[in-house]
Amino acid sequence: MSVGNWIIIALGAVFFITPLVMTGIFSLWEGGSKYGWSAYGMMLTAPGFWSSLFLSLRLGVETMILTAVLLVPAMIFVHLKAPKLKPLFEFISNLPFVIPAVALIAGLTTVYTGPAWLISTPNYLVIPYFFLCLPYTFRSLEVGLGTLDVRTLTEAGQSLGGGWGQIIFLVILPNLRTALVGAVLLIMTTVIGEFTFASVLLFHNFAVFINDTGQNAITEAAALSLFAFLLTWVFMLGVLITSRRGAATVGGAH
Repeated sequence: MSVGNWIIIALGAVFFITPLVMTGIFSLWEGGSKYGWSAYGMMLTAPGFWSSLFLSLRLGVETMILTAVLLVPAMIFVHLKAPKLKPLFEFISNLPFVIPAVALIAGLTTVYTGPAWLISTPNYLVIPYFFLCLPYTFRSLEVGLGTLDVRTLTEAGQSLGGGWGQIIFLVILPNLRTALVGAVLLIMTTVIGEFTFASVLLFHNFAVFINDTGQNAITEAAALSLFAFLLTWVFMLGVLITSRRGAATVGGAH
């Protein structure tokens, strides 16, 4: 690599790492010239910390389930029976990129008004989260399905007497393991940091908890932000690892 490339990499590293380092230093500040870990101790014992964190994690799991029930079968069907619908699916999956989150949640609450047992609980957030994650989950699954000869696998399963359920669960899904793990981790990364939907609908997820903490305890908010960032990067690291394993598997297959 040339010197210019190394300079660009160094500048990029400084640009991204400096705010994290300063946030970490600020989270340790206890006033004057005193530094310590009190903000992190208060963070872990703050009322609402664990409940909001577990709520975000639970909503992530529920979003995964909804994606598995709706998106995965739909994409398998398109690849097998209606490949001409792929451009339409791709267009729909990219809409969350161009529609503001506030507009999306306003439209959703206008169109979808029941039942009361759903809209009055945080589980209602799973619906907008499904659409929010759609660009990432669609692309991950599309790449996974693109590496498979789904039609041949299906015909082979049918020739052995397998039904549609057996073909999907025993033939196609095991070959989509890397794509599914990537989609799951992307969902968790997105849901953990989501603020707008929960705030507008008055639910107290982890991002809302961080925002509320920042109103009164700025060092604890810095500690929370750093914790959320590191948690997100753990999921992103998982995406990178699974992607590399998937690429190695495909390369070995050739």
